Amino acid sequence: MTVRSILNTKGHQIMSVAPDAKLVAAVKLLGEKKIGAVLVMDQSRLEGILSERDIVRVLGERGAGVLDEPVSQVMTRKVVSCKETDTVAELMEMMTTGKFRHLPVVDNGRVVGLISIGDIVKWRVREYESEQEALRDYIKTA
Repeated sequence: MTVRSILNTKGHQIMSVAPDAKLVAAVKLLGEKKIGAVLVMDQSRLEGILSERDIVRVLGERGAGVLDEPVSQVMTRKVVSCKETDTVAELMEMMTTGKFRHLPVVDNGRVVGLISIGDIVKWRVREYESEQEALRDYIKTA
């Protein structure tokens, strides 16, 4: 299975904030949307990613005053991304090796989606359920 398959099922919507947005606004967005990361974009250009882990780390280091700082001071700048043609197995490897849970999907330099570890788990569970159903049907006819 490919990233394109997951995006076609879940959708291509992307939550993003501008680099100069205050961290408190990004925290509010994460809470309202019940998501674990948001892309940091200047116009349509990917500048970074801000995850719950980034926020917890910086709060622990610098305290609550950091909430008034711009997202660009907290975000992860070195963003690992994937392509729509990448497989689920490749994504699992990337996420495990890099120890992160969100991957922007980039096509021809343009962000076209965001895949989370939850999306992958959901996809794999559906795949296993389909396989089990196919096996049950096969056994019934044997």
